[in-house]
Amino acid sequence: MDESKIKGFEDLDVWQICRELRVKLTTIARDLPAEEKFRLTDQIIRAARSVTNNIAEGYGRYHFQENIQFCRQSRGSLYELIDHLTICVEENYLSSDHFDKLNSDCVRAIKLINGFIRFLQKQKKAV
Repeated sequence: MDESKIKGFEDLDVWQICRELRVKLTTIARDLPAEEKFRLTDQIIRAARSVTNNIAEGYGRYHFQENIQFCRQSRGSLYELIDHLTICVEENYLSSDHFDKLNSDCVRAIKLINGFIRFLQKQKKAV
């Protein structure tokens, strides 16, 4: 990561990738049946937003440990999304192939968050 190019959380690769995932998941959620509006739809949208919200909030804390904790919350929301997507497959709202692609995107985002956490831990030790 070239820190000189980072002016805000929007410049973080991890936030950008998670934002792309949020957009995909929001589209999926809005296509769910009307009876899921206040259940699965709402949960998917909230969890997807939580991922990028927590990366942004952690970035704004300026303390490495707090930033790390918010990244861990983002990671937890990604695992929650995988479970919601599993429900979508089980309820026949989503095909297995589409699930596989979205699950792969979630796993990629988890790996990026884990890498960002490792980066923050190294930065914390260097101070």
